[in-house]
Amino acid sequence: MMLEILPFSFEINTVAIAGASLWSLALYLAFSNLRDKVTDLLDRWFNFAEGFLYTSKEEFEKTRKARESQNAFYASVFSIVPFLIFGAIANWLLDLGLGGSWGISTGILACMGCGVYELGRRDGQSEE
Repeated sequence: MMLEILPFSFEINTVAIAGASLWSLALYLAFSNLRDKVTDLLDRWFNFAEGFLYTSKEEFEKTRKARESQNAFYASVFSIVPFLIFGAIANWLLDLGLGGSWGISTGILACMGCGVYELGRRDGQSEE
């Protein structure tokens, strides 16, 4: 796919983007404990870092509930980034080892398998 918006042209490999996205989703579903730890770590870091933006302790405490909710949302969104990186690496390794279209097909299989695993894990947690 060629983009001709800019005076120079470059190609976007849509197969690589699709494969990396599928592998990212599979890794995100498979490593739920790591996902929760990354989200909690980012949430704590956002709350800590935002404390330096306020000079008044009263203003800081007055807006605490809204800021913590917003930081939890941002932490949840940014916790996807490590999985995108490792999904892209997994897709790249599959492209090197097996060829171009294997990243997508094995990514779909990994997503289905990890989705079934996640459903079983949550069902097991709800029975406890």
